[in-house]
Amino acid sequence: MHPILARAGRLGPYLAAWVPFGALVAVLAHMAAGSPWLEAFLLSLPLALVYAFICLASYYPCRAVPVGRTPFLSLIATHLLAALLCAVLWLFLAMTWAVMLETVPEFAGVTERFPRLVVVLAVAAVLLYTVMAAVHYALISAEETAARERRQLELEMAAREAELRALRAQVDPHFLFNAMNAIASLTSSDPAAARQMCLDLAEFLRSSLRLGARATIPLAEELALAERYLAVESRRFGGRLRVRKEVDEAAGACLVPPLILQPLVENAVKHGIAELVDGGEVRVTASRQGERVVVTVDNPCDPNGAPGPGEGVGLANVRSRLTACYGSSAAMEVQRQADAHRVQLLLPAAVPTGLGQGEDGG
Repeated sequence: MHPILARAGRLGPYLAAWVPFGALVAVLAHMAAGSPWLEAFLLSLPLALVYAFICLASYYPCRAVPVGRTPFLSLIATHLLAALLCAVLWLFLAMTWAVMLETVPEFAGVTERFPRLVVVLAVAAVLLYTVMAAVHYALISAEETAARERRQLELEMAAREAELRALRAQVDPHFLFNAMNAIASLTSSDPAAARQMCLDLAEFLRSSLRLGARATIPLAEELALAERYLAVESRRFGGRLRVRKEVDEAAGACLVPPLILQPLVENAVKHGIAELVDGGEVRVTASRQGERVVVTVDNPCDPNGAPGPGEGVGLANVRSRLTACYGSSAAMEVQRQADAHRVQLLLPAAVPTGLGQGEDGG
């Protein structure tokens, strides 16, 4: 569809821009044909608005013969023919309008004066067609640029979604591998605990599948999911695993990617509690600090244990997901001391639509 007609509000300014041209034609009619001022304006202004609509048709030759992809002679020939057709149509309508005005006694003689305007109107028609063709080429160029940017954005979003799906898909196998090992270790020593752990695991998986299908979830729900995981692990470690959670209400309402904490608490258990004879406490804290939410997972670790080679699959997954979701607006900091390990997430403080503006800083 024509870009000027495609959106409401464009046609009015477009027609208004032709009014000065109508006034110019009226001046020429007065000077070249000797038309009285009233007759000149009544003849010229309607013709200007009519030609405004005729010139809209120049959009289609511009689409048919794009600049840079059409031989120069073909480009000129196409637009010259189109300009002549527009000029002939406009002159015919102008003559018809002059005949109609002739029927009004006050404008008697307008058809006799009209031939002196034909050359002026024909030249003006060709020049105005040329101007409108240039305008339409500019509009087409802007449309194509916007379309390229839109396609590029769609491709980037599709790539980002594919990356997020791939990263999220890594979480489940990684967790299931460890969970099934835990259940296997209990089947011989404590079958009842193994059975209960299977039930707890099923409940955790139902919750993770439900929440994992969403793009973002409130931090409170993500923390509840982490608690279910720790409940599963507590079946294996018993009193060796202790959990403490400190979360303020403002932080709990903020949105985060689902399963973003899962690898953190999993690492805290696997590389911290599991390596200590007496176990220890996994501490999860979350607070809102201005426009950021800070989530921290602390756990003790064996001071005599060999340091790891670096970030494993879980932490690398979290870092990649944060980059894909937030770019440079989020960060993950990992701190390793002799007997303690800390992972801290710094996320933008986004809240669901509908919450009070005072809560989200908006």
